[in-house]
Amino acid sequence: MNHLKLFCILLTASLAAAFCIDASAQFRSEAFSQQYNDDSAADQDSTEVLFSLKEYFGGLAHKNELKIGTMTGGSALFVGGSQIYNRQTWKLPIIYGALGGSLGTGIYLNTHGKQQAARYCFIGAGVVYWASLMDGVINYRPNDYPHPGTATLFSILVPGLGQIYNHEYWKLPIYLGAMGFAFHYYSDCNKNFQRFRSIYLQATDPEAQYSGPISADQALYYRNTYRRYRDYSLLAIAALYLLQVIDANVFSYMHNFEVDDDITLKVAPTVILPEYQFASINPVSQQTAVGFRLGLNF
Repeated sequence: MNHLKLFCILLTASLAAAFCIDASAQFRSEAFSQQYNDDSAADQDSTEVLFSLKEYFGGLAHKNELKIGTMTGGSALFVGGSQIYNRQTWKLPIIYGALGGSLGTGIYLNTHGKQQAARYCFIGAGVVYWASLMDGVINYRPNDYPHPGTATLFSILVPGLGQIYNHEYWKLPIYLGAMGFAFHYYSDCNKNFQRFRSIYLQATDPEAQYSGPISADQALYYRNTYRRYRDYSLLAIAALYLLQVIDANVFSYMHNFEVDDDITLKVAPTVILPEYQFASINPVSQQTAVGFRLGLNF
């Protein structure tokens, strides 16, 4: 159940980031090529309007272009919007059928006392919802590479996928390994937290007749310690998750940045002219000097 809560927290954070992607300056596709004399809907400064229903539904009607953040953020609220914008409406019956079937079956099972089976149905509905967002991102201008918005949303939806999109495969073991270790540490600390919490409740309950080797004070100390470490590991997971999203976005921007190994150092003789503006203060500066000039090209 705790892992399900963690999944829900990360999914909520992902959708919030996807919805606000156009409101963050570091995630704007026009960060290095913004045109201030163009007022078209596709190139508006995203800090002016967080989300415009008129612009979004105009894009679904194919009257104007949508940025990938606007398309995905709108589809987070109106499921299937990405498929409509990408002109793949044939996928809508599949998405709505799978989503409605999973939710309906889950509700039915839950009302009949089968909570465990209902939980899997609700998880399946969440997977279908996530897949509809992923499908929209994949099919948004697939030939427009590299696209910073696509790399960012890939990393939001699947940690590490943005690095794969950027062809930086060597980063996967770093991010996924660190996140896996942090999640394992979170799970271990949470297990011990629950254990000592249970012992503390038993030790402080006069009706429980507890006679274990661990006292109530010791149980309280370990409970608080493991809870603190559990919270730290959760923060580490969130920080690593955010870091790999930023990494995918930044390096997608820098994909076409020219990096040349041609670094040269030029040494040439030069003549230092007198500084006439300081002649009255320092007469020596009136003399012409000969020296060397260093030039570094990279």
